[in-house]
Amino acid sequence: MQEFIDTFLNYLSAERGLSRNTIISYREDLRNYIDFLNRHSISTLSKTTKNDIVDFMLHQKDKGLEANSVARRLAAIRMFYRFLVRERILKTDPSILIDSPKLWKKVPETLSLNEIEALLNQPNIRDKQGIRDRAILETLYATGMRVSEVVNLKKDNVNFDVGFLRCIGKGNKERIIPLGKKAMHSITKYLRESRPVFLKKKESEFLFLSRFGKKISRQSLWKIIKRYAREARIKKPIRPHILRHSFATHLLERGADLRSVQEMLGHSNISTTQIYTHINKDRLKATHRMFHPRP
Repeated sequence: MQEFIDTFLNYLSAERGLSRNTIISYREDLRNYIDFLNRHSISTLSKTTKNDIVDFMLHQKDKGLEANSVARRLAAIRMFYRFLVRERILKTDPSILIDSPKLWKKVPETLSLNEIEALLNQPNIRDKQGIRDRAILETLYATGMRVSEVVNLKKDNVNFDVGFLRCIGKGNKERIIPLGKKAMHSITKYLRESRPVFLKKKESEFLFLSRFGKKISRQSLWKIIKRYAREARIKKPIRPHILRHSFATHLLERGADLRSVQEMLGHSNISTTQIYTHINKDRLKATHRMFHPRP
């Protein structure tokens, strides 16, 4: 294998004209890869598979390498295999279709359906604040809105006749998002039983209010999410957008098209929405490993 690496590096230097420092980096990256293969009793490159490369990347990550450094090593491995296939030393390139490690740090945490149900069922809907909190949680999960967008949501932005709400997002961009029946029911209950009590005959254009009749703050809404997650005994790290991430993931898992999810989330670039498809891939792989007779 070392002979092939030397041939590859000579090619990079003589024909591609890469700098000495780049050649040294490629040599180090490939040396680490070959050492890993040898430790796992893989003596020839023709026997390597996609799983071997993924295992190597995970091993590098476990050693503490940053995602960008692992991504650089993957780039060296990909170029090496492409060279071997072009020179007809190998028939196939096992590095094809491996996701860049740069995505690792971007994949957000999500809740399972059972965790969502547990979370949404925590507020005491016999209590005025519990009714409001249930409406807030249902709205977050039903629409995928950002916490800041829910805080600034106005009462007139909700159209109960058609089951949609109008959201003003980043850059003052407007989007229309469907509301599910459960979210509409929770908001209606809140408007009927809790909001008038909070207002105390005052007026406010904002939908969700504190018990003092003012627009609820982002900090208060964040505390609401954390409180009920704790009461639901959810062990995952809870961050403000976890319901937004769960909304997108659950839609895509059930066959929603990427463009529609992009529109509902308010992403200007579809590559941002594609992060959630990587979550799905990871879950598919985990399910396959768990249940397939020959994983």
